[in-house]
Amino acid sequence: MDTLRGIMTGDCTHHVPGSHPLSGDFKGIDSIINDYYGRLSSETGGSFRVELLNVFVDGRGHAVSVHRFTADRGDKHIDEHGGIVFRVVGDKISDLDECLEDIDKSNAFWS
Repeated sequence: MDTLRGIMTGDCTHHVPGSHPLSGDFKGIDSIINDYYGRLSSETGGSFRVELLNVFVDGRGHAVSVHRFTADRGDKHIDEHGGIVFRVVGDKISDLDECLEDIDKSNAFWS
């Protein structure tokens, strides 16, 4: 988490799609790391895992990650692909837009 803090702007925002309790906009490093990433861990009993599959860049301050994520929550399991569009200003991430393979599946898992 210290590495993440070092590569994000202070007012960085992570946009999470969906209509579940974790969806919405998390603005600021503490909100992203504690309120979002912390909840991903606590809601899944630490089972949330991400496997980075690829990263694409445009040379103009954007990068797109493609990843697979898995987690267990109670009697629910998710195994899904997603992506994040990163906006980079200087050498820091200023904005993250999360995208999902199946938004309905994600809503059901987190609700």
